Amino acid sequence: MNSASSTKPLSGITVLDLTRVLSGPYCTMMLADLGARVIKVEDPAGGDDSRHVGPFVDGESVYFASVNRNKESVALDLKSSEGGAALDQLLSQADVLVENFRPGVMDRLGYGWEEVHARHPALVYASISGFGQTGPHRSRPAYDMVVQAMGGIMSVTGTPGGPPARVGVSIGDIGAGLYATIGIQAALMRRLMHGVGDRIDISMLDCQLAFLENPIARYSATGVVPEALGTRHSSITPFDVFKASNGFIVLAAGNDGLFQKLCKALGRAELSADPRYALLADRNTHHESLKLSLEELLQKHTNAEWSEIFEAAGVPHGTLNTVADIFASPQVRAREMLVPMKIGEAREIEVAGNPIRFGSFSMSASLGRAPRLDEHRAVVLGTGAD
Repeated sequence: MNSASSTKPLSGITVLDLTRVLSGPYCTMMLADLGARVIKVEDPAGGDDSRHVGPFVDGESVYFASVNRNKESVALDLKSSEGGAALDQLLSQADVLVENFRPGVMDRLGYGWEEVHARHPALVYASISGFGQTGPHRSRPAYDMVVQAMGGIMSVTGTPGGPPARVGVSIGDIGAGLYATIGIQAALMRRLMHGVGDRIDISMLDCQLAFLENPIARYSATGVVPEALGTRHSSITPFDVFKASNGFIVLAAGNDGLFQKLCKALGRAELSADPRYALLADRNTHHESLKLSLEELLQKHTNAEWSEIFEAAGVPHGTLNTVADIFASPQVRAREMLVPMKIGEAREIEVAGNPIRFGSFSMSASLGRAPRLDEHRAVVLGTGAD
């Protein structure tokens, strides 16, 4: 365990982690970052599936390591009497159980919500699955891309008229992990007040719909089906990626006042008085001609020069960074969003830090590496336990 965790908000909370791959491990990583003790229960036959997904450092998966830091690992065959007895021992000590099996699996193992709640009424029990514990699709397997497609995200991502595009990170899994984290903490607060644990049912598909706040509201109000728009916004202009002299830059003038500041910074103050662009609704209608005009003006300077000009003018903007660029970003470094973590025999990699900031401690201090399979058996169960 991380000794520094004693000052963190979830210090003293024990989480039993029966999850694998990404949605569940992301949730339990967040809980571990916040100070909880996370005991990861893995299949003895290879452990978490993500342990076998590359790239690898000294035989250890970077994928697995990136979302399993600060955890302890014990390997249990939950179908065996020995494994069941060990899990019962852990349940008696746990505050939270998180699992991301398909609905019905935990019931078949003898650890469904009803049975566990009857024996451990204070336990918070969180289930993450593709489609939730109810509904006609509840038994279907799901991966990130499945719920991105079914949840509508892919229909509004990509270029106009082009094929559907997956968001470049696994937001289906990460979104579910984040909502599960919120639900667990709310249930812990409820337990503090009422003394009873609760069931949290997280559907990856539900979480994708929650991300569609604007497209769903627009369709409900207008009946017009939202489509992919590339990088521009459906109802704010200019709010897009623009080609500059040495790359791309984002401009986000979210209201008429910001648009006036933008035009002045570009040396074309009169552009904001053009009847095609004076008001937001007009700019939305004439977004194509406005983009051409802005990109012509942006050829006059480099991204770095424009950044200085726009910052002085108070215009929201940003350069289009690659992953390599963010490693060199002074803002990223100042916020400790890339943190070192040990992996392999004697290697160290940098992983994404936790974006939550507290005034009383650092979330990035003493970041523990991801555990090796069954590494903490003696600590968790006692020497010789199965």
